[in-house]
Amino acid sequence: MMLGKKILYCLLISLCCTGCFQRFVMSKREIREYYKGKSKPTFFTIQNDSVRLFVAATGSDTLPPLLSIHGAPGAWYGSRNLLDDSIIQKQYHILAVDRPGYNKSTFKGSRKPVTSIETQAVAIHEALRLNRSFKTGIVLGSSFGGPIAAKIASMYPGEFHELVMLAPAIDPSKEKFWWFHPYIRYRIMRIFLPRFFRSATAEKFAHIEELKKLTPIWSKLSVHVTMVQGGSDHMVDPSNLDFAKRELRGKTVDFIYLPKAGHFIRSQYPEVVRSILMHSLQHVRPAESAFSTEFGDTKPPEK
Repeated sequence: MMLGKKILYCLLISLCCTGCFQRFVMSKREIREYYKGKSKPTFFTIQNDSVRLFVAATGSDTLPPLLSIHGAPGAWYGSRNLLDDSIIQKQYHILAVDRPGYNKSTFKGSRKPVTSIETQAVAIHEALRLNRSFKTGIVLGSSFGGPIAAKIASMYPGEFHELVMLAPAIDPSKEKFWWFHPYIRYRIMRIFLPRFFRSATAEKFAHIEELKKLTPIWSKLSVHVTMVQGGSDHMVDPSNLDFAKRELRGKTVDFIYLPKAGHFIRSQYPEVVRSILMHSLQHVRPAESAFSTEFGDTKPPEK
């Protein structure tokens, strides 16, 4: 009887938690309805021995790349306001990824979560195989995607001229946990959770240590950084902005604080994000690519 009650309790929590985070997920039907009468992105799958990376792309591949990285949970469609923006499309080759462990991207053929920021950075960088501009671009990360974007900028400085972070979770001392987190650590609980929630949960519990590993990169960043933080963000502590100001002291950085903004800056303040991207065009330069000119690992576009 006691076991039955625990299972029932776990089911109730899983239903509640899944409902809370359902706004981060779109079904195939919802995506079809959203793009009904609109021009859809072109979809690619990049594969090598380690990663199967799903990418949605708009804009010409001869334009500077704009690599967009979602938070936890999330998927490529979290960047659809960028993908669909006709003004941005004329200036950038927009690449929105599914991070490994989410939606259609996997690492080493496994659907298990990928909690390492460095592993994700290396895998997501493969999306630049789709770009043929030989120009530097922007790596943009939102929420949990922020530190991954920073790691990419630090690892491949010759390929980017700007790092943009929107409400990034970067301060290891300010990681937020919610009332349900102690319960979903149980294995029996995870059985009932959807994949996107298992991945987000695994990342959450590994994130503090991963952010600590990231600490040395902040003083070594050589690209221009723009960070945007909302004062009414209830998912990422606004004091992450103070952390960035300390760690990036002496760097070329623009800090933008929006007192009334919540966590979803891309959708709440699209004009601010667009302005940042347009202004950054003046810093485009020839890229020092880590790739050869061989693009054989890229599968044909998915219909």
